[in-house]
Parts: sequence; structure tokens; C-alpha cells
Amino acid sequence: MITCFIRYQIDPFKKDAFAHYARQWGQAIPRCGADLIGYFAPHEGSATTAYGVYTLPSLAAYEAYRARLAEDPIGRENYAFAKREQFLRSEDRIFLKLASAPHAALVKP
Repeated sequence: MITCFIRYQIDPFKKDAFAHYARQWGQAIPRCGADLIGYFAPHEGSATTAYGVYTLPSLAAYEAYRARLAEDPIGRENYAFAKREQFLRSEDRIFLKLASAPHAALVKP
């Protein structure tokens, strides 16, 4: 399993646009095959950093997922919405594997 962390730099005056964008991905991402952990918008501290986090079985599964997302009606509209509203200043992805497992199994009651 891999986890994709997307770090966004957003326009601090367009947080509502980012929230709409996040809600739309909340529908499209699971439908296209990824397990969405969530989208996280600024609350305290930085007013410009936001995150999207989801998991997939592999990088090959990621490639297939991205192709489905590009064809998904909500996905296409969300890409167009971001381009039109210009609230995203930058977007960086990193893929990580869980290294601490099985951490939950080590906790004793």
C-alpha cells in the first residue's frame, strides 16, 4: 500500500474555493479507485498550506486511477474549476509507505 500526500499552496483569500474543490474530490476520488483519507484546509498557523491524502495498492494502481479520474465527469469539472478560479498556487505530490506497521497491534489494553 502507498499513500499519496499532495501539498497545496493556496491563495489565502480563496479558501472557500479550495473547500469546494476538496468536497468534489471527496466524491470522485473514491469512485475512481483510491481510498481517500481526506483533504485538509488551513485552520491555524499557515493560511496557505493545504493537503490531500489518499491510499492505493501500488504505483501501477495509481496510474490506472489517474486515467479514470481524468475521464470522470466530476474530476474533469474539478480540474476546470481549479484552472478557472486559480486558487492553487502550487501542488506537490509524494508517495510514502507506512514504516511503523503493525503499530496498532503493539498497543496493550
